[in-house]
Amino acid sequence: MSDSTKTAGSGGPRRRRVTENNGFVIAAACLISILVILVGGHLYGRWLSARDLGGRDNAIEQLRAENQKMKRQLDTKSAQATQLQTKLDQVQASLDAIMPSANTYNISPNQSLVVGNGRLTVGMVGAPGNEGVTLNINGKEQTVAAGQMVHEAPDASTDCTVQVQSFDMFKAVLVATCGGAKPQ
Repeated sequence: MSDSTKTAGSGGPRRRRVTENNGFVIAAACLISILVILVGGHLYGRWLSARDLGGRDNAIEQLRAENQKMKRQLDTKSAQATQLQTKLDQVQASLDAIMPSANTYNISPNQSLVVGNGRLTVGMVGAPGNEGVTLNINGKEQTVAAGQMVHEAPDASTDCTVQVQSFDMFKAVLVATCGGAKPQ
């Protein structure tokens, strides 16, 4: 029995050492596993962010290219719009010269016009002076300054007004209208 006791007794302390060593190994393995997981997670996160940044950089480059294309198109359209506006202004000026606004007339020195729906004959006598123009309205000469209105009644039921809008050395711009009864 003593042999069996020795065998049994000697095995006890060894098991304790193995169990104590197993606890240390398990703790070390857990610690190493946690460190591996942390480092692996960190590296995986960096890889994911680098991949996302690459996609972002590609998208930025694509948007820059599209932006440059749109700017070129905008510049082209702006130039075309400017050309069209210039042409429109020229056509409008030509049209205004041919057909001025309603009741607006350009008259040159020593020229006569029939205005006011055929009720008035207005002529400019000589060249305009510094302070006004001399107009012959239905046979009556009057000197009229810019902005001044002249009332004329060709008959009892009609009142006409002639206003000089502006004048220069070569022409005068008149507005002539005829309406109902003359004012009292």
